[in-house]
Amino acid sequence: MIRKKKLIFLLLTAGLLLTALLVLLPFLAKQPQAALSDGLTFQNPLVESGPDPWMTYYDGHFYLATTTWGGPFTGLTMRTAESIAGLKTAKAQRVWMDLNPSRSSNYWAPEFFLLDGPNGLRWYGYFTGGPAKCCDKQRIHVIESAGTDPLGPYTYKGMLEDSEDTRNIDASLLQLNGSLYLLFAGRVGEDQNLYIAPMQNPWTLSGDRSLLSSPEHEWEKVTRNINQGPVALQHDDKTFILYSASYCGGPGYSLGMLTYLGGDPLQKDSWSKSPQPVFQGTSEVFAPGHNTFFKSPDGTQDWIVYHASTSAAGTCDMNRSPRAQPFTWNADGTPNFGIPLSVTRELEAPSGSGGR
Repeated sequence: MIRKKKLIFLLLTAGLLLTALLVLLPFLAKQPQAALSDGLTFQNPLVESGPDPWMTYYDGHFYLATTTWGGPFTGLTMRTAESIAGLKTAKAQRVWMDLNPSRSSNYWAPEFFLLDGPNGLRWYGYFTGGPAKCCDKQRIHVIESAGTDPLGPYTYKGMLEDSEDTRNIDASLLQLNGSLYLLFAGRVGEDQNLYIAPMQNPWTLSGDRSLLSSPEHEWEKVTRNINQGPVALQHDDKTFILYSASYCGGPGYSLGMLTYLGGDPLQKDSWSKSPQPVFQGTSEVFAPGHNTFFKSPDGTQDWIVYHASTSAAGTCDMNRSPRAQPFTWNADGTPNFGIPLSVTRELEAPSGSGGR
């Protein structure tokens, strides 16, 4: 009888423990996901695939656009989420699709700027597009939002071209001394240079291009002689242009920097080039490049967003993924980007977001 009572007691105890475990299991299983979804931390990459990333924080949301490769029904897409971690599972929403065969496909390096233009405050999207057969006919195009929603809808404003109708890619804007300028990369033979051109309004040039930079250092000529992806960075009355050097499909891809010295921005001697790359790969992160910048939601942090590869050989296809990390400033006012951080590292979300 005693043994029977003891057995019943043990069975009841085991049953109670099992019931408690079953109740707790769903709660315990959710904890890692909750730590990610609360927006306090995140890990790179932002999404698994996405070369040439542009990113910003606007009106309570992060927005991310990257290169889309394909035919006329692929279009230009953007992801949005309330937290930077949420971008990983956010659906890519098509914000622009064009069936004109001359510009319907292969949308590279999209960037968006909120400008007070002739039609009031609008988002202007700049991207490189061309026909389905890539890639000599790639040109720079501009779209304009109907209001202030980065997701649009958008209308086509035109193609940006000067008297030299060559393959132009990687458009970005520079606002300096009350004037607006287009920054872009243009090909000369097999080499690629950086150019600047004055703008009459967000979709019209007012003059021809001027040369800003051409590959001259050895680190700008690994595999191929290339300068591309120029983007402006301004801080404490200083203006810089960051650009990608060497071939995107090789291990030498890195970031170079031009510093504005004053005078006419259209003159090459108004800029000085850093003799060494300012951001380059490590033994874990390969071929970092084609970056843009954004401010944290509270405006206290500067962030760099860039693509990189998991392949030591580098890659120039859709296997490149976008990553983001904060950076600081040196005593002389120049940016200090550090090194590209490992995808195994957990990062704090940008200050002012996700409860921070």
